Amino acid sequence: MKRLKITLGILAASTMLVACNDSQKDMAEKKVDNYEFYIDSVSREAANDAAENWEAIEKHYQEMKTDVDNSIMSVKENSELQKEVDEATLKYEKFKAEVVAEHERMEAENSKMMIRKSLLGNEYTGGDMQFAWINKDNILGVYQNFVDTVEKNKDSYSREDWDEIKLIYEAIDTRKNTVEKEGLSSADNMKIAALKLKFAPMYTVNRMGAKSDENADAKK
Repeated sequence: MKRLKITLGILAASTMLVACNDSQKDMAEKKVDNYEFYIDSVSREAANDAAENWEAIEKHYQEMKTDVDNSIMSVKENSELQKEVDEATLKYEKFKAEVVAEHERMEAENSKMMIRKSLLGNEYTGGDMQFAWINKDNILGVYQNFVDTVEKNKDSYSREDWDEIKLIYEAIDTRKNTVEKEGLSSADNMKIAALKLKFAPMYTVNRMGAKSDENADAKK
């Protein structure tokens, strides 16, 4: 965003240089140049960096777009200026589509991480789905936290959330196969079996309910 701050500073300075006695066409040309310069600058930002500061970028863009459109309207022969603005606008819209897609991806990743942390407990700090940190001493607690959390939040999960929950559940089960060979006690194994019996119907019923709700919303 350092480049964006420099860009805004240059634009502010150049705007001040537009003399009051300049012709309307000269003023319009300078504003078009500023508009193109701004779009060239922001479009060189990495999509993930721009996504984090998109509100400020979009706000300034809308202000400049309104200003340059009004300025061009005051010029009689403005077809060339309009062409430059249209080309710059198209470039911005393409970049915006990339940033919006990146923003949605980042939100999905954040949502996924929040779900994992809530289901797996404080010992989960990220990483792959191998769950090497789960062992014979803590696996019962992991299952207990998982099922308790799902039961508590089952009415608020979306269909996509349930799909992620299923993936996590299956990964824990895969890890359990290894942990059993490392000395999981029979007592803990029986308690885990009871938790699994509790989770299975809860998943089936609520995921179907989430899908039905989403289909109903889509029809509205």
